[in-house]
Amino acid sequence: MSELVRRAAVAGSWYPGTPKAIVAEVEAYLGRITSPPPPGRLVALVSPHAGLRYSGPVAAYAYAALRDRSDLTVVLVGPSHRFAFDGVALWPRGAFATPLGETPIDEELAGALLTESGAVVDGGRPHLEEHSLEMQLPFLQHLCPGLRIVPALMGRQTRASVEALAGALAAVVPRSTRPVVLLASSDLSHYHDAPVANRLDALVIDDIARFDPVGLMARLEKQPEHACGGGPIVAVMHAAKVLGASQSAVLRYADSGDAGERDKSRVVGYLAAAFTARA
Repeated sequence: MSELVRRAAVAGSWYPGTPKAIVAEVEAYLGRITSPPPPGRLVALVSPHAGLRYSGPVAAYAYAALRDRSDLTVVLVGPSHRFAFDGVALWPRGAFATPLGETPIDEELAGALLTESGAVVDGGRPHLEEHSLEMQLPFLQHLCPGLRIVPALMGRQTRASVEALAGALAAVVPRSTRPVVLLASSDLSHYHDAPVANRLDALVIDDIARFDPVGLMARLEKQPEHACGGGPIVAVMHAAKVLGASQSAVLRYADSGDAGERDKSRVVGYLAAAFTARA
């Protein structure tokens, strides 16, 4: 299986390089949470993907809902920062590795996605150095015993790709033999001063709070700089609605200046959100 294991690309830089240090940092962020997880059956999450010291305090609000969830599959949908391509690239077999160990791919669900939509392809190369999905693993591996993942990267995040992925997820997730949570990996605006960033981010947050993927897609088509993973958010929102989610909760927002970034004239926005079905 070794040739099918995607090795960590940013361990030791974007997040700690040893298991002990990863667990300590993740638990520190989880320990600062001041609100309970949203009520209802969790269907999907939004979480940021910057360096852990910046995005971790926000991501913890999303991941607190997964503590001690065992034998869970998480479909990770994120943007490809280094490769431009149409459609969605899956890593459909093997495992993803970090210093916390190897997390296996849910090969049954990944295979179903490949069969369901021609826009979803077996494409390992974009994953090799990409951080947007790897940055979700410190929380997931620590919190979820028996975790499996389906790693999916979106290239150009066109409306066609978003709709194809959303439709495929909505079709195959109900057939899974394991419980499944969808997760969109996205940071928000990049490199504005904090007041401008906060205004731009508030528009995206409002679309998410109103559970309005149609409005968010229209906004992103006009101004894609609102979010680097806007396509993944929209795809996950659409699929979550079909899968029964009826409630949206904005769990936390902050920018990199809040987290200690020295240059507060060039901040990045971070959001944690959840989509739930009524219990």
